[in-house]
Amino acid sequence: KLEEFLNFKQFKTSLKEAILLDYYTAGFCWAKEMNFSLVQLSGFMDLLHFLLENLSDKHMTLGDNLKELGRAMAGIGETDSERSGDLNFFSIEQAKAIIDYL
Repeated sequence: KLEEFLNFKQFKTSLKEAILLDYYTAGFCWAKEMNFSLVQLSGFMDLLHFLLENLSDKHMTLGDNLKELGRAMAGIGETDSERSGDLNFFSIEQAKAIIDYL
């Protein structure tokens, strides 16, 4: 079903599509094992896409991409709404697990 969602037509013959399908499938399965809610699962998949886009489109180094991850995860668990980011629906423990996974 994921290949349909990603609109991959040649994942059986295209190495690029096969790798991307594996990347997203592995992330999705891990998030399901973590018992993420639908909102958290969606946010995690968006984070996977964001990080991959940083590498492929923006040609960021691994170090720069890790800094971006830190910025995206900043404020998780904070009560001050100005510090909390778009990913504030994750708990601190979940954020640590995501960082370990990535």
